[in-house]
Amino acid sequence: MHPVRFTNMKKFLILIVIPFLPAANACAQNSDEINDPEKTEIWEPQPPVVEPVEVHGEPPEDAIILFDGTSLDGWEAMDGSDAGWILGDGYMTVEPGSGDIKTRQHFSDVQLHVEFRAPEEIDGEGQGRGNSGIFLQNRYEVQVLDNWENPTYSNGMNGSIYKQHIPLANPAKRPGEWQTYQIFFKSPVFGDDGEVEKPARVTVMLNGVLVQNNVEIFGNTVYIGAPFYEEHGPAGIRLQDHGDYVSYRNIWVRELDEEIRFKDGIWRDPQ
Repeated sequence: MHPVRFTNMKKFLILIVIPFLPAANACAQNSDEINDPEKTEIWEPQPPVVEPVEVHGEPPEDAIILFDGTSLDGWEAMDGSDAGWILGDGYMTVEPGSGDIKTRQHFSDVQLHVEFRAPEEIDGEGQGRGNSGIFLQNRYEVQVLDNWENPTYSNGMNGSIYKQHIPLANPAKRPGEWQTYQIFFKSPVFGDDGEVEKPARVTVMLNGVLVQNNVEIFGNTVYIGAPFYEEHGPAGIRLQDHGDYVSYRNIWVRELDEEIRFKDGIWRDPQ
């Protein structure tokens, strides 16, 4: 190992530091202008007080219940008719061939909780096993799939943003066991010309494990070709009929839109 020589290094550092001194002085001057900490304190609006819960998956106080296991009234088929899925004892199950269903209520930015279960009896492989999906704003899919010892393409597995982002991990449970998604979604922003200014972003927890970390959504989920954006507003949450008897329960959502939750500094109850 050769000894490190610092002579030239000192000259190099001096050359690097000197050009930045004026900028540093400017920053210091700007900081001096705000010498009262109260000038940077924001007191209003105050976030609402929400009673925390101890049971994992129990909806918090300000949640909107989308499905409590007793009725499909909050859901509809894609053509607006009544949802044709099977209502069980505390859960609903895809009726293969009946089509996708979506919430009657529309949403933008949300925290979404969904519990799902693939059929206990294994039938098929790859994408043909326990396949369904959760579509945010009716177009951006978080994949639902039975990935217990069931390999498939990585950007189409459980926990993926379908055909866009591979999950960071595969915390899949055995078929027949209930699994949990916690999804934090930020909807896209469109300009006056209809072009996307800020793409949608999403963070996903699957069975308590982070699988998508604030990733950018590239556009509508498509099976063939590249994703694309088209201008839209708030829309329903859609569950997919992919031909498998996937079940769902305990679905709730919290609206995170500042314009919806706070108006003129006043809290609006989302209920």
